[in-house]
Amino acid sequence: MSSALDPAGRVTADLTGPGRSPDSGPGSGPVRGRVYWATADSWNVVRRGLTHYQRQPVNIAWQLGFPIVSVLLYGYVFGSAMRVPGGGDYRDFLMPGMFAMTIAFGFINTATNVVHDSTKGVIDRFRSMPMSPSAVVTGRGVTDLIGACAELAIMMLTAFAMGWRPDGGWGFLAAFGLLLWLRFALIWVGVWVGLLVPNPEAAGGLFAVAFPFTMISSIFVAPQLMPDWLGFLAAWNPVSSTAAATRELFGGPAGGGDSWVEQHALLMSGVWPVLLTAVFLPLAVRKFRALSR
Repeated sequence: MSSALDPAGRVTADLTGPGRSPDSGPGSGPVRGRVYWATADSWNVVRRGLTHYQRQPVNIAWQLGFPIVSVLLYGYVFGSAMRVPGGGDYRDFLMPGMFAMTIAFGFINTATNVVHDSTKGVIDRFRSMPMSPSAVVTGRGVTDLIGACAELAIMMLTAFAMGWRPDGGWGFLAAFGLLLWLRFALIWVGVWVGLLVPNPEAAGGLFAVAFPFTMISSIFVAPQLMPDWLGFLAAWNPVSSTAAATRELFGGPAGGGDSWVEQHALLMSGVWPVLLTAVFLPLAVRKFRALSR
């Protein structure tokens, strides 16, 4: 038995397919069979998510349009009014921060999609089907990373049209990878929160939590320009480390900063996502398993 997409983009069971024994996939042995079916089921969940984007253009227009509006508003409204410690163009300082902010807001999309599937019974349907237990969260994660790639590409093209010119080469690719690395960690935050909140309306209220989390960071203003206590919080914000590291890799002004975490932003941009994943991935798995109790 295998899973497939029905015409509405839902994952269904293919009762005419081959048996879903652990060693029924290509190759031989139960391990290869489990890996094959886990990959195939995860891909079906990804296809389902991408099909929803295709059939709900309003949602994708909002998800991809919000970053464009954000870049234009903050770039032109703040562009001539802010200064960067140590010198440099403010838009070159701002753009990597905007990329990090959009990535941070992405966990709201994850939580909203998860709570929608949970309240509509989709997750229960998945759990009752002969599919890999990891396919639901893996497919959700891959779908969100694909969406994040599209968001970043559109934002960077918009910033490029505004005059932003990053350094090319490996630094550019490394910065792009760090942004996706943070998004990967926040997926598990979104899955956990999505399984906690009671309905999609409550998930929409998460913006009230995400907004101060991103504002108290180095996205718009260098922490040393803030009051000492607020600057300390902003410097130790995981989003600040990713923003500062990508500024360095893109070749833009870093904004200074004498604290240890600011001086080691590149290191911390890799460490923070590991810590977030170590905390929230087990919480998400435990909550997912508890749904059947």
